[in-house]
Amino acid sequence: MTKPVAANRPMTPAEWATLLCLSLLWGGSFFFNAIAVRELPVFTVVVGRVVVAAVLMLVLLRATGLKLPTGRRIWAAFFVIGLANNAIPFSLIVGGQQHIAAGVASILNAATPLFTVLFAHFLTADEKMTGNRFIGVVIGFLGVAVMVGIDAVQDLGSHVTAQLMCLSATVSYALASIYGRRFRTMGVAPLVTATGQVVTASILLVPVMLVVDRPWELPMPSMAAIGAVAGLAVLSTALAYVLFFRLLASAGASNLALVTFLVPVSAILLGFLFLNEVLLPRHLAGMALIGLGLAAIDGRLWRALAGRRVPPPADGA
Repeated sequence: MTKPVAANRPMTPAEWATLLCLSLLWGGSFFFNAIAVRELPVFTVVVGRVVVAAVLMLVLLRATGLKLPTGRRIWAAFFVIGLANNAIPFSLIVGGQQHIAAGVASILNAATPLFTVLFAHFLTADEKMTGNRFIGVVIGFLGVAVMVGIDAVQDLGSHVTAQLMCLSATVSYALASIYGRRFRTMGVAPLVTATGQVVTASILLVPVMLVVDRPWELPMPSMAAIGAVAGLAVLSTALAYVLFFRLLASAGASNLALVTFLVPVSAILLGFLFLNEVLLPRHLAGMALIGLGLAAIDGRLWRALAGRRVPPPADGA
C-alpha cells in the first residue's frame, strides 16, 4: 500500500512552482467564463470545457502508454470526483458569474482553503488543523479581499443567490480535494485520475445540457466565445488538472488549497502584463498579505524566526 503523504509538511520548491503554474492556469478561468457566458448558457459552457478536456486527456493518456482502469470501485470514485470537482463547482461558478463580476467570484472562491482546512481536520488523520495554518488561511483571505477592493466587498450584499452558488462551489472543491487523496493509495496515476474525472463529468453533464440548453437552437457564438471555451478546456482544465492531481498526491489537500489565494494574484498580474491594466497600491498590499498567509501556513519562516529568538543554553546547563 502507498504510504500516505505527510500533508502538514512544508512544500518543496518544485511543489511551490507547480502551485504557481496552477494558479496561472486557473486564474484565467474567471476571465474565460466572463467572456463565454455573454453568449452561451451555463451548461453549454461547462460541457464544452469538460468534453474538449476529456478528448485531449484521452489522447495524452494513449500517447503516454497509460490506460483507464476497468474496476468498478475506481470508476465509482471517478464519478464522485467528477461530480464534486467538475460538474457541480463548474456549473455553480459559471451560473454565478451570470450575475456577479469575476472579481467578486474570485474572492468567494478564495474561501476554499478555509473549508478545506476545516473539513480535513475532521475527515483525515494526517491533516489536522494547527494554529499557524488557520491564522495563515485567515490572513490570506484578507489579502484577497484587500486586493479585489472595497467596491467588490460592498457588492457582496447583492445577488445573494449568485454569491451562495459560488460559495457552494468552494465547499464542493474542498470536499473533492480531500476525497481525491484516495487515488494515490489506490495506485492510480495523476494523469489517469485527471482523465477519469473529466470523462465522468462529461457523461454526467451532456444529458443535462441537451435537455436544459437545447444547444441546436442557440445562435452561432462568436470566435471570442469559442476561444474562451477552448481556453477553459485546454488550459484551465486539461493541463491544470494534470498538475492538480500530481500536487495533491505529493503535498496534500490543505497545501493544494493555497492555490485559491494565488489565483487573484495571477489574474491581476496577467492583466497588468498583457492587457495594460493598472496595478494599484491595494493589489500590492493584498499580495503582501497573501504572501504572509502562505508563509504562516508553510511554517518555515516562522520556525526560523522563532529559532533566532530562542537564547542559547547557559554554560553548564
